[in-house]
Amino acid sequence: MLDWSHNTYYQRLLLRHLPRPCRRVLDVGCGTGAFAARLAQRVEHVDAVDRSAPMIEQARRHTPDTVTCVLADVLVDPLPGRDYDAIVSITALHHMPLEAALEVLGAALRPGGVLAAVVLPRRDLRREWPVELAAAVGHRLLGVVFLVTGLLRGGHPCAKEHHTRTGMPVLIDAPLTTRQAARVAAAVLPGARVRRLLFWRYLLLWEKPRDACPTPSPGPGHPRG
Repeated sequence: MLDWSHNTYYQRLLLRHLPRPCRRVLDVGCGTGAFAARLAQRVEHVDAVDRSAPMIEQARRHTPDTVTCVLADVLVDPLPGRDYDAIVSITALHHMPLEAALEVLGAALRPGGVLAAVVLPRRDLRREWPVELAAAVGHRLLGVVFLVTGLLRGGHPCAKEHHTRTGMPVLIDAPLTTRQAARVAAAVLPGARVRRLLFWRYLLLWEKPRDACPTPSPGPGHPRG
């Protein structure tokens, strides 16, 4: 009863980092499309990408016409567009080699565009035990708040869908700690910032330099939703 979705909780954090103007956004690892639908309320068009066919099928049912849902692996298939104003991702980048993913996504941003990702870190109790302790306590306290809010308003603000119902892949432990991810991000995208969030996630932020060279047009094999 007191469990809730950390992914839904951090959607608002990513929304705050969208640049202005922001017309076209890429959502990497869109899952069932919940965040893509929310993004569509803020921007003109969203390309929602996931490598899971069942996820894309659900996303197509749950998103408006301004969202293009594409079955693709960002490390293998061409992206559905280029020069994005923003690229966002919620708990997807830890399912792929971070260095390779950041190279692809960084190239797909327009100069001045923003990459904002919430990622699952590997546990690092030796360095992060105070955060882990605070998270364990805070999770239960917020669970009570969300439960009361749901009863009063008729809907849980951060309701959690179980992965056995959605088919969403689950990774028990991520490959990189927050500090390791920060080193990788800084090496691939100079100026990238990584900071640990309270509830078992870290935030990766990068703004592409405004004097960066434009990315080339996508070649043949451009996927369509």
